[in-house]
Amino acid sequence: MKNSPVKTIVAIGVGAALFFVLGRFVSIPSPVPNTNIATQYGLLAFMAVMFGPVAGVLIGLIGHALIDFSYGWGIWWSWVIASGVFGLLVGLVSSRVKVAEGEFGKKDILVFNLAQIVAHVVAWIVVAPVLDILMYAEPANKAFLQGVVGGASNIVTTAIIGTLLCVAYAATKPKKGSLKEEE
Repeated sequence: MKNSPVKTIVAIGVGAALFFVLGRFVSIPSPVPNTNIATQYGLLAFMAVMFGPVAGVLIGLIGHALIDFSYGWGIWWSWVIASGVFGLLVGLVSSRVKVAEGEFGKKDILVFNLAQIVAHVVAWIVVAPVLDILMYAEPANKAFLQGVVGGASNIVTTAIIGTLLCVAYAATKPKKGSLKEEE
């Protein structure tokens, strides 16, 4: 299903706002400093499979930048970019997952979760720590510890929240051929 540009732009705005609210007010501190157990990545993964990679990257970038800005410490671009990378990578599988058409069975759940796991590994165990080291001269052991903890917790929260959002949304859509004309 192809989304109109207007729908995609609205989805980016709504998605970034929801990402901000979840990330700012519904995240749980972890034992590792400056690393939270985040609830917003399940929403981002859902929006990325619904609206594609462009929406995914922009929701991740805008939403994460707003979270950082709201805390007053400045925008931590390495992690903002990692959020965008996550949204982009999950969005790339949007054509293989048919949530918008009301289909989200076992195969779709598997594809969705494999995609989100790979995307989190790339974003948080590669992109964020490497950019932390290059951009902010962070110590490698600290950067990779934060990335591993953040990535692992994001995988779990996305598996739960993202999968539930996809299942719930797909259940609201009539299945193809399920509607019959009344006689």
